[in-house]
Amino acid sequence: MSIRVRLLLSFGSVLAVAVILILMTSYLLSVAITGDMRSISSFYKIHYSLHPLTDEEETIFLDLKYLAKQDSGRMTDEVVLADYDGQLKMVQAGLFVRKDDKLIYASPSIGEPKMLSALPGYDAANLSIRSTLNVGSRFFSYAKFDFPYPDGSLGSLYVMKERSPFAELVRTLLPILVVVLLAVMLLTGVLLYRYITRTLIRPLEVLKRSADQIKQGDLQFELKPQSRDEIGQLSQSFEEMRRRLNESIQLQLQYEENRKSLISNISHDLKTPITTIKGYVEGIRDGLADSPDKLDKYVGTIIGKVNDMGRLVDELLLYSKLDLKREPYSFDRVDLIAFARDAAEESAWELADKGIEVDRDLSGSGPLIVLADRSKLKRALGNLIQNSVKFMNGDEKRIRIRAGAEGSQALLAVEDNGPGIPSASLPFIFERFYRGDASRNSGMGGSGLGLAIAKQIAEGHHGSIEVASVPGEGTRITIRLPLVDKGSVDSTAIELQTTGKRNGANG
Repeated sequence: MSIRVRLLLSFGSVLAVAVILILMTSYLLSVAITGDMRSISSFYKIHYSLHPLTDEEETIFLDLKYLAKQDSGRMTDEVVLADYDGQLKMVQAGLFVRKDDKLIYASPSIGEPKMLSALPGYDAANLSIRSTLNVGSRFFSYAKFDFPYPDGSLGSLYVMKERSPFAELVRTLLPILVVVLLAVMLLTGVLLYRYITRTLIRPLEVLKRSADQIKQGDLQFELKPQSRDEIGQLSQSFEEMRRRLNESIQLQLQYEENRKSLISNISHDLKTPITTIKGYVEGIRDGLADSPDKLDKYVGTIIGKVNDMGRLVDELLLYSKLDLKREPYSFDRVDLIAFARDAAEESAWELADKGIEVDRDLSGSGPLIVLADRSKLKRALGNLIQNSVKFMNGDEKRIRIRAGAEGSQALLAVEDNGPGIPSASLPFIFERFYRGDASRNSGMGGSGLGLAIAKQIAEGHHGSIEVASVPGEGTRITIRLPLVDKGSVDSTAIELQTTGKRNGANG
């Protein structure tokens, strides 16, 4: 429920509750007095029958009654009657005089055509001189006096006042109703204040405290929306902002930690060749290379170390571009079976001099089509092969290149029969510059970035890389790439090519 609707309902409820309680109070009071709502009119009829006139009206009535007793002949004098009628008019009452069945005088305010026929008959004993009567839709209370005229005619005078039982009820109960209304309004206001405080103010206070926490740098909390209204939506957006800000800060901290680690690793990997170069240069300067053969050896070592540093810088630059998504990709349809076959033949020729046997296991007869950047995929496969070559130390050295399919994925794997990798090191081998033990140090060659680059390339192809190793038996590293169905080649190519262009544009 929105805040606008909630406020409308809240303030509307104040009015509704007030009206309902006033009506209930009126009803309860009427029932308490009369026993029945429909008996209000009857109750006031009885009341007006006993007390039809106010004190002022009663005084004028007694004067008229005295005049009728002492000098009834003047009860036909319109001047006299008009004078009394003027006094009654001031107290909102009226005068009616009858002689036999004829109207002698009637106040304009009581000018009711049916009045003459509605009045009670002559009562010489005047046993009932106060009562009420209904004339059409009008209700009157009256005091009457019956008297004889000098000529023997029967005369009656009436001092009358129009009444409304419900108006009288309102007048009587108005002070009570006002007090009840004020009490109801106060109570409703208190309840409404508590409701608004609970549903509006408190959530806003929670938001304020959360903002203060963020201002102080504390993002380790969770803001749970308490409702689905605008404040709840604001809380949800605020929580999303906090979460993303926290992730951004954590990512920045991770980047900073990675930067420090990278600088440390680069410093370590550059220190050894620089120290070696320095030593050989000083040896040449000091005349230690006192023969052409020794000088050639010194210079060759220096050139080799310089080349190692060049390769390290090149791989570091490539890894940095891949990590920052700034290295462009050029995707094309590649048959992974043919790709693995060519790589195996090329590697077998290159590694034959090192006594390493390279074979292949290409499952299936048909092609395995993937969308790949051929040069980068070749770079990743070459890094896996070089990683295996680097740590082989047995008499019988063997590398196997596999290609196959598993479900909707194509697999490209490199297996070796080397010493294997300890299980404690497996989760970290794709981190840059990682070396699990003393046997995997910079003295064995390589930049320490080969597997990290292979992982970046695999992920750049929307794929993944995984490792399985048994110490003493060997290691298998597998690149998984999404297979391309004939019906989805175009759409997948567009997606990957778009990604490649975007990554290139960033550079």
